[in-house]
Amino acid sequence: MKRWAFRHLDVMVDERVLIPRPETEQVVQVALDIAVDIVEKNESKSALRVVDLGTGSGVIGLSMAFELGADAAHVWLTDASVDALDVARANMVGIGRAAANVRVAHGSWWNALPQDIAGQIDIAICNPPYIAYADGEVAPDVHMYEPHAALYAHDNGLADLRTVIEGAATWLKKSGWLVLEIGYQQGTDVLAMMTASGLIDAEIKKDLSGRDRIAVGRLPG
Repeated sequence: MKRWAFRHLDVMVDERVLIPRPETEQVVQVALDIAVDIVEKNESKSALRVVDLGTGSGVIGLSMAFELGADAAHVWLTDASVDALDVARANMVGIGRAAANVRVAHGSWWNALPQDIAGQIDIAICNPPYIAYADGEVAPDVHMYEPHAALYAHDNGLADLRTVIEGAATWLKKSGWLVLEIGYQQGTDVLAMMTASGLIDAEIKKDLSGRDRIAVGRLPG
C-alpha cells in the first residue's frame, strides 16, 4: 500500500488498482473545463450528474467531486472489480464533505448504473484498459504489479473503448459529454467509433508529451 498525490488529492493505492498517471490528471482537467462551461450556461443551477466509469482507485471521480464541490455535482464511481471499489471507498473518506454526493456502483461499464439515470448524465469520464495484449512497450514492472484487467483489452486495445463509446448515446443527456483516456496510437480509430455512435464535436487532445491521449465528444442537443 502506498500514498499517491493526484491533483489536489492524497490517495491510497495498492496492487488492486492502477497507479494514477500524470496523463490522467489531464483527463480530469479536460472534464473539469467542460463541467465549468456547463455550469456557467446552466440557468436552472441544478447539480451536474458525473460518472467515472471503471473508477479503479477513484481518482477521476473523486477529483471531480472535490474540485467542483458537493453541491455542484453528483458523482457515480463504477467498477467491475469489487477490490477496486473497496480502494475507491477508502479514498472517498479522504475528501471529506465533498464525498457527500458520491455514489459507488459495482458492474461492467454502463451496466453498473441504475436505469433511472439513463439519458441523464452530463459528463461521463473513463480511463479504460486500452493496451493491446501483444504490446511490447509495457514496462516489466507495470505488467508484473498492476492489475491486468485494468491495463489490457482485446481487439488491439479497443474493445472496452468501443463498449463505452457505444453506450454513450443511451446514457448521456442531450449535449452530454464523453471524455476518454486512450492509447497514443488510437486517435483515428476512437474518432471513427465516436462518429459512428452519433457523437459530435469529437476531438483528440494531446498529452504533455504531444501524443494523442484524450478523446472528447458529445451527444447532439
